Amino acid sequence: MSHPKLNNIKVCAFDAYGTLFNVHSAVARGGQGLGDKAQAVSDTWRLKQLQYTWLRSLMKNHADFWTVTSDGLSFALEAHGVDDPELHASLMNLYMTLDPYEDVIPCLTGLKSQGLHTAILSNGNRAMLNAATDSAGLTELLDASLSIDDVGIYKPDPKVYQMVGDRFGVSASEVCFMSTNAWDASGAADFGFNVVWLNRFGQIPEKLPGELVTQITSLDELAALL
Repeated sequence: MSHPKLNNIKVCAFDAYGTLFNVHSAVARGGQGLGDKAQAVSDTWRLKQLQYTWLRSLMKNHADFWTVTSDGLSFALEAHGVDDPELHASLMNLYMTLDPYEDVIPCLTGLKSQGLHTAILSNGNRAMLNAATDSAGLTELLDASLSIDDVGIYKPDPKVYQMVGDRFGVSASEVCFMSTNAWDASGAADFGFNVVWLNRFGQIPEKLPGELVTQITSLDELAALL
């Protein structure tokens, strides 16, 4: 697939969960007791975590990402017939140090060598993001780790995407944004970012506003676009 070149980019901003960090690595590392339910629990956990961010935003009843992540796990375990408070606590602890994808450090290292600013723009709260970036060895490769805690509402609200411009003093057209989540990619594109959808899992695009610049399957492909 040929890709258009991106010009005048000053900041490369990344979603965190599912984009830089493997959200299923907590269950992969600590869910052995789930047996053949492990993948189903992990999938349901992720689905409910996302749904609760959107629903709480619509309800105007905000709770931080740790809370919605815990609530999502509680639902997932109950939905699959698992009653194990110790497992819940263990999986939540593992969520603080999710595994990064293999292409993350080489990508961020390359962007920094090109003189570009790098940032995370995430639903995660600060404690979760700090723990994840530290354990993955990403802290020194990021100029900012921006949390929705500062605006009190989740993606894809435009106030979240505006945080990048406010932090770096750039316009939306000077930002390249990457997310694995198709709904997040659409939200960022509708805001005005140059969005490169990191389609790691061969998904189809969402039927939502926002025109994507292109899609890639690995962060190894990003440097050639800039």
